[in-house]
Amino acid sequence: MCGIIAHVGDREALDPLVTGLEKLEYRGYDSAGIAVKNGHGLDVWKCSGQVSDLKRTIDTVESNATLGIGHTRWSTHGPPTDENAHPHTDDSDRVAAVHNGIIENYETLKEKLSEDGYEFTSDTDTEVIPNLISYYLDRGNEPLAAFEHAVSDLDGSYAIATVIEGSDSIFAARQGSPLVLGLEEDNYYLASDVPAFLGQTDTVLYLDDGDVLEVRSDGVEIIDEEGHLAQREVEQVDWQPGETEKAQFDHYMLKEIHNQPESLQKTLEGRFDRDRGEIDLDLEIDLSGVESVQLVACGTSYHAAMFGASLLNQCGVSARAIRASEYDVSAGTPSEETLCIAVTQSGETADTLTALKRAKKAGATSLAVTNVVQSSAAREADEPIYIRAGPEIGVAATKTFSSQAVTLTLLSQYLAEITDGGEPLDTLEELVSDLSELSDAVEQVLQTSGAERLSRTYLNEKAYFFIGRGLGCSVAKEGALKFKEVTYEHAEGFASGELKHGPLALVTERTPVFTICVDDSQKTVTNAEEAKTRGAPIVAVCPPDHEVVDTADEHLYVPDMHPVCSYLLANVQLQLLSYYSATELDRAIDKPRNLAKSVTVE
Repeated sequence: MCGIIAHVGDREALDPLVTGLEKLEYRGYDSAGIAVKNGHGLDVWKCSGQVSDLKRTIDTVESNATLGIGHTRWSTHGPPTDENAHPHTDDSDRVAAVHNGIIENYETLKEKLSEDGYEFTSDTDTEVIPNLISYYLDRGNEPLAAFEHAVSDLDGSYAIATVIEGSDSIFAARQGSPLVLGLEEDNYYLASDVPAFLGQTDTVLYLDDGDVLEVRSDGVEIIDEEGHLAQREVEQVDWQPGETEKAQFDHYMLKEIHNQPESLQKTLEGRFDRDRGEIDLDLEIDLSGVESVQLVACGTSYHAAMFGASLLNQCGVSARAIRASEYDVSAGTPSEETLCIAVTQSGETADTLTALKRAKKAGATSLAVTNVVQSSAAREADEPIYIRAGPEIGVAATKTFSSQAVTLTLLSQYLAEITDGGEPLDTLEELVSDLSELSDAVEQVLQTSGAERLSRTYLNEKAYFFIGRGLGCSVAKEGALKFKEVTYEHAEGFASGELKHGPLALVTERTPVFTICVDDSQKTVTNAEEAKTRGAPIVAVCPPDHEVVDTADEHLYVPDMHPVCSYLLANVQLQLLSYYSATELDRAIDKPRNLAKSVTVE
């Protein structure tokens, strides 16, 4: 989940490298560094802290280097120190490398290299890479051959970019971690994610696992895992550079919350017919034989998977949401009649990819619900369904949850229509009609929300509980996750009926209970009343005429629409609550403590 940027071409490299790191900082912000080739030697600058700290160390540097690599780190092996920051060099400082992923056999490699006289100065697994390359250079190999030999010795997942003294090329490899090539006339970029170079070019080439590259100012050579020269399809990214900027907003998180009316319009476009009340996902794969559905995901995507599974079960299609990290111990054995749906914003989430591959190996049909075109999940699945939310920079996912939940809503009704035993909701026409109005309703919530005032009312409480039932349970859990991610306060989400089976012991007058209730659920109202009798403040997140308002101390308004839509609108209110609470607490909202955007290691 670290960020890699590299550049080679006819322009000076430092500026695009620094800019790329700034745009990749959502992938990690423990430390940062840059290495460039000046003449025949390498210059390296790196430090613990954020990219802004690195910038201060190189602000006075004058460099004409046109070739270089950069890295922003989320720590796995070793704490965030200057010594552990990337790029790492070999002990003769002629090879510099940046790396995202985990080298599983690094201890064995490090021991062997140490016995051969190579010295190490960091705690990282990455440092074996430049020393391995150096080892093969010392044995007479040319740079490309030395790099290939080194990569073949590595076990694990990685995206690697290296520069070597005396060579005018960048050498790179991908295995299980994202790496994309940006193409501009006479200039090339390598990065973990497209936003790193989106201001320079929107022409990209997505790499396959096993690819090794040599990138020069005059071209690119790709060698596949079989050792053959390969071609990869060149594509245009439809994201605009402005989508990766904060614009007038103080934080990316707030911008992306407010971006939801537009992102939801893109998610829904062309996928339903309001006049006929029909859904058309235009899938090429035949899913009519599906008997059960597994939705695998992590974090926020898992809550979207819960939302989808709940809808599928309401429609008579057997479905389970499974935490991807637990798939091997809790999923059982899927069959040819199983549909595995991998839900992952980035398409690179390591646990989710592992679960997807396991399901496919067992014979299951697969879909990927993802935001990134040509991501690993999109290519691994039998067919991708893109949520079309646009780039999301904030570490705390907001607009992508809404777009995932809406996409899974459409998919649930599609599957219910074509599979035996399934039947779409009897309110499908109302649902389709209200989905067409969802963007406007989100805008209404954004313009009228009382979340900012409420965040001050309940600041610095002991704990925050979120409860809901059915679809509301997934929204409650997502609301709690968002709150703890950006405020660092203790928050928990429960199925409302579970409150009385243990968590009620924690309820006091300093435990506000946010009650998500948009449909006719007397049980949830009763659960709120049980908490209130124990002194807890109750905040109703519901339409204005819902009976739970009579029990509540405060109310966050949700437009009265089809329950699917109203629950998604309730989620918007909870996103705003989390954001404004974190603002009051002066948290690092876009860079929450210990977290990174895309978890590409298991």
